[in-house]
Amino acid sequence: MKTVQLKHSVEFIITFLITLSLSGCKTSTQKTGDNINTDEIKGNISISGAFALYPLTVTWAEEFKKLHPHVNIDISAGGAGKGMADVLSGMVDLAMFSREVREEETAKGAWKLAVAKDAVFPTINAENPALREILEKGLTKNQFLQLFTADKQMIWADFEGITSQNKINVYIRSDACGAAAMWAAYFDREQENLKGIGVYGDPGIADAVKKDKFGVGFNNLIYIYNLKTNQVSSGLEVIPIDQNENRIIDAEENFYGTMNGVVAAIQDGRYPGPPARDLYLISKGIPENEVIISFLRYILTEGQQMITKAGYVELDSTTIQNSRLKLGIEETE
Repeated sequence: MKTVQLKHSVEFIITFLITLSLSGCKTSTQKTGDNINTDEIKGNISISGAFALYPLTVTWAEEFKKLHPHVNIDISAGGAGKGMADVLSGMVDLAMFSREVREEETAKGAWKLAVAKDAVFPTINAENPALREILEKGLTKNQFLQLFTADKQMIWADFEGITSQNKINVYIRSDACGAAAMWAAYFDREQENLKGIGVYGDPGIADAVKKDKFGVGFNNLIYIYNLKTNQVSSGLEVIPIDQNENRIIDAEENFYGTMNGVVAAIQDGRYPGPPARDLYLISKGIPENEVIISFLRYILTEGQQMITKAGYVELDSTTIQNSRLKLGIEETE
């Protein structure tokens, strides 16, 4: 009888030790700002919209998925207008957006969250015969208005201060987008007022200008500068804005040579807004899905550390704090 009891006791002890050992080897879970365990976050997030925000959103998604491998995030760029239409119709969970949300969009349920900042810049082919003169003189706001809304093809000599007789081929966006809306807003117009050769997408318009010696256009910051070199991408140059309209680009207006210089000018207001502007993620109504909320909270906390490296501009402290408060993130998080 004692032998049987001893056998049972030994079996119990062995079972207990094995259980304890397995328990001790269990991988600990990492918690995010929303207090959801890493291995508990599972689901899908669909995102579409602005080319302007696409590269940064991809970066955020890749890093978020390293923490939460059971979350699938599908992202497609097609312009801010498509993103808004998609999110309001329920086709996607979030829209990447690169202009201010209109009242009629808010009335349909658009809920915005500012996540980063960038700007739109006028571009020109780097081999343009009149490039040196254009870079020295720049164009004023009114001259940009004339250039991008003209009913006829213009030459550079049509603008005061420039003597070149070369023609100008103007490229604009064919898709409804924040970049075109913000560039037009700079000279108090709307995208529909822009006139030129329509091209789809940010990459498309950059490529069109690079291939046309007489081409001019406009692009978001990330599609103009090379992140690795900090310089303007090969084939493009930025047309400086003559903000004081003295028909010369003064030292304080000449910050386009490097990405760092441009970012600093956006931050301190030397580059005007518009075309500088905040970038948003939009949902239809306040998000309730815990996976989406977790992703947005990640973007507004750890994700903010990636903004500068990805070629974007950090939001001012008031704007980022307001975005965090909309998601219930306390300052101490």
